[in-house]
Amino acid sequence: MYFTEEQRRRLDAKARREGKTLAAVVREAVDAYVAETPVDLDAVLDETFGSMPDLEVPDRDDWDRGYG
Repeated sequence: MYFTEEQRRRLDAKARREGKTLAAVVREAVDAYVAETPVDLDAVLDETFGSMPDLEVPDRDDWDRGYG
């Protein structure tokens, strides 16, 4: 497994802070990643629908003008 210099620096610092080996820190990170429950997008949309009633959205014609 290859890490960028920044990733390796941060992983090493975390391992030192926690008194763990690099391998232990990486295993914990992998465990946390694979344990994540998939997001139910329909449920998220249902839960947040209408949560920003004052949000002003540009007119669709403005979207099509290609600003930016």
